[in-house]
Amino acid sequence: MDTSYPREDHKRGPSPGNPGPQPPRDHLVWSIFNTIYMNFCCLGFVALAFSVKARDRRAAGDVEAARRFSSRARCYNALATAGSVLLPLALAALAVTGVIHLAQLAHDSVGFFTYQLGGSDDEDK
Repeated sequence: MDTSYPREDHKRGPSPGNPGPQPPRDHLVWSIFNTIYMNFCCLGFVALAFSVKARDRRAAGDVEAARRFSSRARCYNALATAGSVLLPLALAALAVTGVIHLAQLAHDSVGFFTYQLGGSDDEDK
């Protein structure tokens, strides 16, 4: 039995090399950004609510609840950001393909109507 003092394995608190577990982030700035600028289906507002709850729970010392709320806030923020970025890109892609399709349809229609309306020389004789 080692009785030397002080014992390294019984130190209380975090050591300088290992600061211990970090408190959960609340993602409040990201939530505010999603609420104001990219509020896709009100997901930014829901993320803001969970961010505030995470901040309150962290301030109260309930780290596990703060971690849960932080995880939900991050999930809703990711969904709001993805929806707000991907939806306009998808709509732009649909608009471009629609214009290309309409241009092709108009080109084909012009050829069809000039053939039908132009007639042939055999009918005139």
